[in-house]
Amino acid sequence: MPLSLGACAMEVLFGRNKKEQPEPVRAKVTGKIPTWLQGTLLRNGPGKHTVGETRYNHWFDGLALLHSFTIRDGEVCYRSRYLRSDTYNANMEANRIVVSEFGTMAYPDPSKNLLSKAFTYLSHTIPDFTDNCLINFMKCGEDVYVTTETNYIRKINPQTLETLEKVDYRKYVGINMATAHPHYDSAGNVLNIGTSIVDKGKTKYVIFKIPAAAPDRMKRKSPLQHTEVLCSIPSRSLLSPSYYHSFGVTENYIIFLEQPFKLDILKMATAYIRGVSWASCLAFHREDKTYIHIVNQRTGKLVSTKFYTDPMVVFHHINAYEEDGCLLFDVIAYEDSSLYNCFYLANLKQGFEGNSRIIPVPTLKRFAVPLCTDKILKYDILTKSFLRWGEQHCWPSEPVFVPTPDAKEEDDGILLSAIVSSDPQKLPFLLILDAKTFAELARAYVDVDMHLDLHGLFIPDTDWDPRKQAPSQEVQDRASSQTGQV
Repeated sequence: MPLSLGACAMEVLFGRNKKEQPEPVRAKVTGKIPTWLQGTLLRNGPGKHTVGETRYNHWFDGLALLHSFTIRDGEVCYRSRYLRSDTYNANMEANRIVVSEFGTMAYPDPSKNLLSKAFTYLSHTIPDFTDNCLINFMKCGEDVYVTTETNYIRKINPQTLETLEKVDYRKYVGINMATAHPHYDSAGNVLNIGTSIVDKGKTKYVIFKIPAAAPDRMKRKSPLQHTEVLCSIPSRSLLSPSYYHSFGVTENYIIFLEQPFKLDILKMATAYIRGVSWASCLAFHREDKTYIHIVNQRTGKLVSTKFYTDPMVVFHHINAYEEDGCLLFDVIAYEDSSLYNCFYLANLKQGFEGNSRIIPVPTLKRFAVPLCTDKILKYDILTKSFLRWGEQHCWPSEPVFVPTPDAKEEDDGILLSAIVSSDPQKLPFLLILDAKTFAELARAYVDVDMHLDLHGLFIPDTDWDPRKQAPSQEVQDRASSQTGQV
């Protein structure tokens, strides 16, 4: 039976492997790009959903494909490159999925002997998580990392998208997993939260800070080596810590919601043997409450913990701000455990993050796949008014806000969104909108096989020097082989 038009569109957007484009391709620009907009928009998301004859069970499991739009002097260049993670390399070498992901458990090759299979099963009792960092970016000083929700991040070259070193958070802070959605304070320091599982008989949530730069006397060292634990919050359960997608930050406070959507550690340890995915180890605990933990960002002190009973809700993003001496926040949530019917928060200017009022978001539809966006919506949470952009067969990525150099109000600037189309006759493009009026300023069409992604980061040219970017391990190896070095 032939696929319906809707099913075909979903296959184009979510099911097909995408071809990387490592060499820059010049876009065809229509409209006019603001002259002050100079920099690189980085985007991250799953681009390969099958390896050999094996297929990932969940869209969030696909191998990371990075892509970028470099904007200079009114022109745009596009490129894309698969993250050469250890996971990617192992899968490609075996021509099958051999590294487990959130919704896909990888099992031994049937041709392996019993001893090899037994060792594989044993090693998955305490799994070494994937470094397939397909979700987001983290800017740490002049360095850029790609992130996921495990303990691994990967450094990349933001100009060429080449993969650099693998970093294990555990070298710098005692956590087993961390969010892929860090925040930044006014000084550019990274704020993030991770979970430490059964460490010295305790499970806790660890809020940590990575400085924007290493101290002057240690300039050659990575800021990661100076990671500081701001606060540790004991988990209400030793073996069932809360799952959290993100957290809230204002100028003075950090807000963390410990919700009854929990990860069962014992089930996770036996998931491989039982033939189920790690995703199946997440469950609601109806009898539990949601606890709101408020931490003083300056002192690291836990200043308040409150709780309330709520129906089946997964808290997603927290839009927190301070006003007239009061701490206020709005929660973007998934209701009734549906991952498809919600608003999705976009990135705002860091300087306004603690006083956020207007939120640009893409709206989500109910489909059998997550994050099916068909419009960009700007919603004012005080007046309840909104502006909207949408076009038939167009699917926007999460918009990234870029403020004008002299911004006075929080929506002085533009929105950037990578648009893919379910119409094969329509090229993908970078959309540039006026953030205040939602007037369309320009489009940059690229003749490539672009994928629908998750998150992005805009790096102004003034924020980094391409000459300081270290060559990738691939380039270093190639240079060494040419000079006869091992």
